[in-house]
Amino acid sequence: MSQANIHTSDHDDSFRDHFSGVSEDGKRNWFYPQKPKGIWHNRRVWFTVVILTLLFVTPFVKYNGQPLLLFNVLERKFIIFGLFIGPQDYWLFGLTMLSFMVFIVLFTTVFGRLWCGWACPQTVFMEMVFRKIEYAIEGDRPQQIALNKAPWNTDKIIKKGSKYLLFLLVSFLIANLLLSYIIGVDELSVIIREPLDAHMPLFLGLVAFTAIFYINFAWLRDQACTVVCPYGRLQGVLLDRNSIVVAYDYERGEPRGKLHKGQTRDDGDCINCHQCVAVCPTGIDIRNGTQMECVNCTACIDACDSIMDKVGFEPGLIRYTSENAIVNSTKKLITTRVIGYAIVLALLWSALGFMIISRTDTETLLLRAPGSQYIENQDGTISNLYTFKIFNKTNHLVQPRILLESHKGKLLFAGKPDLTLQGAGMAEGTLFIIVPKSELKARKTKIRLSVYQGSNKLEDFETTFMAPEE
Repeated sequence: MSQANIHTSDHDDSFRDHFSGVSEDGKRNWFYPQKPKGIWHNRRVWFTVVILTLLFVTPFVKYNGQPLLLFNVLERKFIIFGLFIGPQDYWLFGLTMLSFMVFIVLFTTVFGRLWCGWACPQTVFMEMVFRKIEYAIEGDRPQQIALNKAPWNTDKIIKKGSKYLLFLLVSFLIANLLLSYIIGVDELSVIIREPLDAHMPLFLGLVAFTAIFYINFAWLRDQACTVVCPYGRLQGVLLDRNSIVVAYDYERGEPRGKLHKGQTRDDGDCINCHQCVAVCPTGIDIRNGTQMECVNCTACIDACDSIMDKVGFEPGLIRYTSENAIVNSTKKLITTRVIGYAIVLALLWSALGFMIISRTDTETLLLRAPGSQYIENQDGTISNLYTFKIFNKTNHLVQPRILLESHKGKLLFAGKPDLTLQGAGMAEGTLFIIVPKSELKARKTKIRLSVYQGSNKLEDFETTFMAPEE
C-alpha cells in the first residue's frame, strides 16, 4: 500500500530512494526521538505493564507440575500452554508453526503492524524500558543531542556511564528471563545456587545473551526493526488498501502550509510543524505514506493531535485508518482475501485440534526382526521375533506394559529391558510374540496390541504375524 498519489506540487518522492537510517555520505543516522506523550502513549504504557507482567510471571506458572510455556531448543522439548511437544512430535510442532505463520499473515492483512508497535518484545523493551531510562538520565531530544555533541567532561561521563550501566543490568535481567523460558525457572534457580563451574556452558550462554541484548538496545536499536527483522519487508505483500495502519490523511492535510495569524487559510490542515518526524523512533516522515520503517508506535498520532488541538483543528490528521477510508471514506475489514486466509487458518486449527485430541502419551514402533522366520514350537504355538521402540511423548514418568489384545498368546521379552520411560524418553529391545497355531487362519495375520500404564490404555497398534500355511 502506498500514498505516492498525494496531489501536491511540492511533494518529494526522493524518500523512496534512500534508507532513513543512513545518511547521504553512507554513515549511520542516529535518531533522537522526542519524548512521546498523549492518550495513545498512555494506552501503550498500560499495555506494556500488562505485557511485561505476563512475560516475567509466566515462567513461574505451572500446569500439572510443568511450566505453562517452555521452549527448550537444546533438547527439542516444548511446552505450549500445558501441551508437551517432544522430539517425536515434529509434525505437531510443524503444524503449530504453520498455523502461527498463517495467523500472522491474516492479522497483518487486517491490522497492519499492530503487533510491532504494541506487543513485539523489541519495541516494548526499546521504547518502554531502555528509552525511558535514556530520557530519565539524559533528558529529552534537545538535551540528548547537546550531550552527544559536548566534550567528555564529568557530567557527560556520569550520565553516559550510569545509562550504559543500567542498560547492562536490564540486558542481564532479560537474558535470565529468556533462559527461564528455555530451561525453566527450577533449573535456572539451581544454576544460580550452585557453583559456576558446574554449569559453565549455560553461564557462558547467559553472558552471550546479555551481550547480544546490550548491543541490540544500546547500539543496534531502531535498525533491529528496519534492517534485521524481515517483518517490515513482508508488509509490502501482506498489506492492501483495506489494512488498518497508522496513516496520514493526505486528502485532508494537503497542500501543506504554515499557519499565519489573521490570514485566510487555503491550505490543508497540515501546518508543516514536523512534530510527527521529531517523535518517530525510526526517523521517517509518516506524511510520505506507509513505509517499511514504520512500526506503528502511534507516537506521531499523539504529536499531531497535540498540534491540532493547539491550533484549533480537528484531531485525527494522523490516525489508525486505511487507504480506502482516506480516499473513498469506506471501511472494509472483511475482504475476499481475509476470508481466504481465515478459512485456511480454520482448517489448520481444526487439524491441529484433532491431532491434539487424538494424540497418545506413547508411540510404539514394532517391526519384525530383519531376516527372521516364524518358529514352530513343540507345544503347538508359533513365535515371531520383533524389535520395538517405545517413545514417551509426555514430560512425566511413564511405565508402560505391552499386551496382546486381538489373539490369545503371550509376549516374551529378550533379556530384561527397562520400560521405565523418563519424560520424552525412549526404550527399545526385542521380543517374541507367541500365538497358538489354532488362533491363526492364514499365513499372514494382523494382530492388535495395546500399551497400558496401570489400567489406563495409552495406545493401540497393529503388526503382521507370520505362520505356516494350513
